[in-house]
Amino acid sequence: MRLFRKRPSAETGRRLYAACVAQARQPVLYLELATPDTVEGRFELYSLHVILVLDRLVRQGEEAAEVSQGLFDAYVRSLDDALREMGVGDLSVGRKMRRIGEALYGRLRNYEAAFSGDEGADPLETILSRTVYEGVADPPLAGMAAYVLGQKAHLASLPLRELLEGRLGWAAA
Repeated sequence: MRLFRKRPSAETGRRLYAACVAQARQPVLYLELATPDTVEGRFELYSLHVILVLDRLVRQGEEAAEVSQGLFDAYVRSLDDALREMGVGDLSVGRKMRRIGEALYGRLRNYEAAFSGDEGADPLETILSRTVYEGVADPPLAGMAAYVLGQKAHLASLPLRELLEGRLGWAAA
């Protein structure tokens, strides 16, 4: 038994994360849907796309759970690398990463509640207003909500096997 062998789910998670990043960088999200082109705006879009994929994989069995973990690990590793590249000191990276992880889990719960229509859940547009569009005057909430729900529906239509193999195509934005 090899102690440090690569897990297939880790590689699959990296491929899915790369697809999330590529989609989150689509110019239409910044030009037409007015996402702020800032560190925070890009973080919110990366997170949103990761959340959409995690939402698609939830309750889809053990292999999907492993791929979800691989995706989450790739997301966290990328954020850790970005913080270090931005010059955040080693002593504060752990604290910042903990806050980022908590923020992602909070967003994941909020989006999931909005998607399922849980009683008392904030509507999707409200969540988008305080995350993607925080501090933006008169954002195109309806347009972004339509985009998010369209991507969610598209992901639901993809065969699970494709995602489990790291193949992810997004709907045209």
